[in-house]
Amino acid sequence: MTPPRPVTPVRASSVTHYDAEADVLVVGFGCAGAAAAFEAASAGAEVLVLERAGGPGGSSALSGGELYLGGGTPVQAACGFEDTADDMFAYLSAALGPHTDEEKLRAYCDGSTEHFQWFVDRGVPFQHTLWDAPTWMPPTDDGLMWLGENAWPYDTLARPVPRGHRPAVGHFGGGLLMEKLVAAARAAGAATRTDTLATALITGDDGRITGVTARRYGQELAFRARRGVVLTTGGFVDNEEMLADHAHALLGLGKVSDGLDDGSGIRMACAVGAATRRMSAAEIAMTALPALAVRGLLVNALGQRFINEDVYPGLFSTAAVLTQPGPYWVIVDQEGYESVPEAERWGVLPSHADENLAGLERELGMPRGALETTVGAYNTHAERGEDPYFHKNARWVRPLGPPFAALDPRLGFHTGDRDSAGAGTGAAGFTLGGLRTTVDGAVLDVSGAPVPGLYAAGRATSGIHGQGYVSGTSLGDGTFFGRRAGRAAAGPARP
Repeated sequence: MTPPRPVTPVRASSVTHYDAEADVLVVGFGCAGAAAAFEAASAGAEVLVLERAGGPGGSSALSGGELYLGGGTPVQAACGFEDTADDMFAYLSAALGPHTDEEKLRAYCDGSTEHFQWFVDRGVPFQHTLWDAPTWMPPTDDGLMWLGENAWPYDTLARPVPRGHRPAVGHFGGGLLMEKLVAAARAAGAATRTDTLATALITGDDGRITGVTARRYGQELAFRARRGVVLTTGGFVDNEEMLADHAHALLGLGKVSDGLDDGSGIRMACAVGAATRRMSAAEIAMTALPALAVRGLLVNALGQRFINEDVYPGLFSTAAVLTQPGPYWVIVDQEGYESVPEAERWGVLPSHADENLAGLERELGMPRGALETTVGAYNTHAERGEDPYFHKNARWVRPLGPPFAALDPRLGFHTGDRDSAGAGTGAAGFTLGGLRTTVDGAVLDVSGAPVPGLYAAGRATSGIHGQGYVSGTSLGDGTFFGRRAGRAAAGPARP
């Protein structure tokens, strides 16, 4: 394992030459960086964005493009749904919990309809149509999708309303989303330096952050920020050492990232005393197709169910990987499998099949009678359209009959999200924890005071999340709080 590079802060008094300066330096040009750059430039600040890759986009550009928005957007209204910020808050408090950042979450929900309009004003198109079936990502350009809001127990906590908003492009919308945000930031006046890796923060004698050092093609550079630095460098799923220290559940899993989420911004900020929050929190996604899972049963290695299969699939994936003995299986019958349109199966085929459950459980290496007991109990209640153990919605409850099949949820094509950069085999994930910030993006130190001149947004921060995740809350909170961080950093000019 290659040791991480040093991120020791550099004293401003030791910098003899600046290669460029601006009012606001934004480090990282994904969705949070684009939002911060646009707002800072729109507020009249001179903005320079430093991007380590050869162009903007980052993990955001590889994502599905889902945006978790609600409170009564035009798309929701056109699809016949009434929503409120309070219902949105109630659902996300439970689904993203425990220990969400309630102040941020409240601001996010209260500002959601305005944030939707902000995307529209930036040229992001949304179809006023609903995809009304469980999936990681619809194969259409429908502008709205369910993300577990209509599943138990969440449907008892808040009025069930779909809030997954999707750019009208079909499948992966992250590229279109970033195309619009980058164009908006540049049109507002933000300049960009690509292939430029920020290496450390520059600090004044008073502790204020006044710039960053960087490296470009082997050349050491320094950039001065007259007003503030905004870190939007992503999470740390690509840093094995940080995963071992903070989020070991992700070790050995696939990476949902562009390969550059190495925690560099988090480390640079920690080197000047910044605090972190929820560093162990992570999103994990198995390749199980939700359309098949809801029509059958998701079981562990002992043939036991452990969750209702109609929840947001990231929640059943995380529950499986973190709490259950593996391997995990989706058990379906022929009727359930064939009821999923072929185009929506993504080519996923059963790995095992048998005319009876006893034979299937032998093939899967389960204890004798385990699967028969589970399916038998499920069928008994399903005859009455009930699921008293896990409360799967009655829409998906029916008895299973022979022949039976098992699908390995770790195999197949995952169209997932990040909000889905990690298509491939097996479970994959990304980090949710990061720097502790205020609702306006100011980075807090370990005593709870703002680090002067330093702001952050996106997956470099802990955002709105507690221990859970729902698609669209990464792009959503990254852009929402990126906007706020950009405006805050562009505050009154300083000498």
